[in-house]
Amino acid sequence: MERWIIYALLSMLFAGITSVIAKFGMKNVGGDTALTVRTSMVFVLVWVNAFALDNVGKLKFLSRKDILFLCLSGATTTLSWVFYYRAMKEGSLSVVATIDKASIVVTLLLSFLILREPITWQVVVAGTLITAGLILLIYK
Repeated sequence: MERWIIYALLSMLFAGITSVIAKFGMKNVGGDTALTVRTSMVFVLVWVNAFALDNVGKLKFLSRKDILFLCLSGATTTLSWVFYYRAMKEGSLSVVATIDKASIVVTLLLSFLILREPITWQVVVAGTLITAGLILLIYK
């Protein structure tokens, strides 16, 4: 199995665990407060990772365009997390997480349109099934 697939599977595993743990941690506070604590921890651990793997020196290789796009990605991540935590506080985690993960359909469409990645029948079928599942959840 290729290394990037292992990384993606580990990402999936930890993302799933993250939401359940976060739901426990927000019993006494709102989603925005919970997100503030969580994001502070993420900030610290990402910097520890960067120093541990000696990636801090590579920051000098970023172009202004790279920085712009990474900052835009950070802004959209922030919006995603804010709305996810608000939804998670108020709704059923199983439904909220499923709707959130349907963001893959947006990613697929943008990867085809903007990045010009190849469209395969497997990706189309998977995206269609995800969309069908999303519709089933929303319109019960």
